[in-house]
Amino acid sequence: MSNIVRDGDVVELSAPPYFSFGEKVKAKRAIRNDGTYAGKEIGELLAKKGEIGYVVSIGTFLQQFYIYGVEFLESGNRVGMKRKELEPAVARDVEEDIPLPEALVR
Repeated sequence: MSNIVRDGDVVELSAPPYFSFGEKVKAKRAIRNDGTYAGKEIGELLAKKGEIGYVVSIGTFLQQFYIYGVEFLESGNRVGMKRKELEPAVARDVEEDIPLPEALVR
């Protein structure tokens, strides 16, 4: 009836999203177009393993998963990814110093 593969009984939506808006993340594996990315051929590389990006949106899929829209810097692609496909680029217990805009630096 359906070709959608669910990841067991995991329901991420019962907890808050793991990643937050603007968080720096890293792809755990190479991500290729499965046919849902417009303007790219099926199988074309969208993000390399280890490529750094930032979470720019958080949605849901199948009332089961959070889908994180990640803007990858090197490829310039914005890709929807599950939690299991991402990892924090900065250790969670270490805060990254965010530079101030030039106008605020004295």
